[in-house]
Amino acid sequence: MQKFLKYFLILLFITISVFSFPQLVYKNEGSSQSVGSVSNGTIINAYKLPYSGKNFSYFSPLSYYVLGRTYVHSRVYKTVINSYKKCETECSGIQFKLMECSNKKGGKMFPHQTHQNGLSIDFMTPLLKKGKPHRFYDHLGICRYLLNFDNSGHLNLNKKVSIDFETMAKHILLLDKEARKNGLRVKKVILKIELKDDLFKTKTGKLLKRRAIYFVKKLPEKINKLHDDHYHIDFGFIK
Repeated sequence: MQKFLKYFLILLFITISVFSFPQLVYKNEGSSQSVGSVSNGTIINAYKLPYSGKNFSYFSPLSYYVLGRTYVHSRVYKTVINSYKKCETECSGIQFKLMECSNKKGGKMFPHQTHQNGLSIDFMTPLLKKGKPHRFYDHLGICRYLLNFDNSGHLNLNKKVSIDFETMAKHILLLDKEARKNGLRVKKVILKIELKDDLFKTKTGKLLKRRAIYFVKKLPEKINKLHDDHYHIDFGFIK
C-alpha cells in the first residue's frame, strides 16, 4: 500500500508539473486577436494574467497552473491590471479575486458556455461580515463557485456574511472606464437577477446604472443560480 501511494504521488507530481509548465514559461508579447464570439470563438496570442498583484490574486492554483484558464485578450489584460491599480485607492483595503478567464487558445471551456475568445472573465463577489471585508470563503478554490447566496446577497451557510455591493459596483465602473481607454467597453454583465436591485441601490451602483452598462435581464433558472457568487463580464470592442 505504501509503495502504491509513493508511486501515485510521484505520478501526480509529474502530471501537475507537465500541465503547469506552459503557464510557468509563457511570456506576454505583441497584441492579441479574438476570433468569433465569446460563445463560439478562439484567441490568437493571448495574454496570461498574473497569479497575484498588490490587491488581487487568482482564486485557484489548479485552475491557473494545471487547467491554464487565465488567458485573455491583450487589451483586456491592460484593462484588468489598470483597474486593480485604480482600486488600490478607490477600494483601499480590499483584496480582489480573479476567477476563470479563457484557455490559452480559447475554445470551449467546460462548464462555461462562453469564455471562448479571451473577452470573458469571472470576478469573485467581495464579501462583508459585520460591515468589514471578509475573506474566509475566498480560499475555497474551484469550490467557491458552489457557494449559494439568497436574493438579498446573504450567504446561505452564514447569514452574517453578505455581498459587498458597493465594492462590486466600484470595480465594474472602473473596469468600464479603463476598458474604454483600451478601445473596449463592458459589453455585458451577468449577475443573479435578484441581486441587481441591491447593487444599483448603493452609492456607486447608482452611477453604474446611469452609465447604461448592459446587465442581463433574464436567465434560465439554473444559470441564474450559478451567478450569485461571482459576476461574469464580457468585454466588447468599441466600433
